Amino acid sequence: MSGAKFHLPERLTVSNTGKLLVAACRAMDNGLQELDLGVLKRVDSSAVTLLLGMQRHARQHSLPLRFTRLPANLQSLITLYGVEELLPLQP
Repeated sequence: MSGAKFHLPERLTVSNTGKLLVAACRAMDNGLQELDLGVLKRVDSSAVTLLLGMQRHARQHSLPLRFTRLPANLQSLITLYGVEELLPLQP
């Protein structure tokens, strides 16, 4: 993570993604350029929605963004939905 501070919880599910997207976009506006996803233990499809929302915000505001340390369960969802090429994923 560069610039701004933004911390993900271990669980990223439909119950918390709305608030997290608002906070993530605010952090991006304040300098967040990289989001380490390695902390995630439990995710559902709304995690993919969060990443897509962050990417959309980055593009709309010409902000750099990359996601790192993708857990296997989130990578599986991204592959299932066929959105790998839409997200700035780094190993």
